[in-house]
Amino acid sequence: MRLSRIARFILATAAVVTIAAPATATTLVRQSVERLARENALALTGRVVDLHSYWNEDHSFIFTDVTLRTTSVLKGRQAAGDVTVTLMGGTVGEITTLVIGGPELVPGSEYLMFLNDEELPGGVTRTTVRDLVQGVFEVTRANGRATARSMAVGHPLLPDADGLTDPAGGYAGIALEALEAQIRNVRND
Repeated sequence: MRLSRIARFILATAAVVTIAAPATATTLVRQSVERLARENALALTGRVVDLHSYWNEDHSFIFTDVTLRTTSVLKGRQAAGDVTVTLMGGTVGEITTLVIGGPELVPGSEYLMFLNDEELPGGVTRTTVRDLVQGVFEVTRANGRATARSMAVGHPLLPDADGLTDPAGGYAGIALEALEAQIRNVRND
């Protein structure tokens, strides 16, 4: 009887501690379009045609390879056709690795992405979205107009050097043509 009360007390205490523990998240400093373009080797638009999640070689982390059908290259060198982008996180079987602040891409959707070759967990170097949600803009088309909206919308960002905290384009997004022009201007500086 006494053991049962102690066990219930321990479980109740553990539940309270778990509920009271602060949630942790990825902390990101706001990045301007100019900085994203300057600090990444590749900027392109494309449509997701396939997603494939898998364990890295030492089985310590899950990656997701995203196949993009490139529609335009705004910065860098990329052969025509498909490009593979590796994201940290994904689901294999019943196990999911979630990267807070990581972009979530959907097959069939169109994106503008800032990409760079980076070393990922396990020591492999892959083309990836180094800047997490800030490095991806979802492109929507309606009434003959294309708008790009940062995936960082709704994600808390620390102020940049100018004190700005909203992602480029804010909640409304930015005309895709204007965003592409900003990227090309940085490329030509």
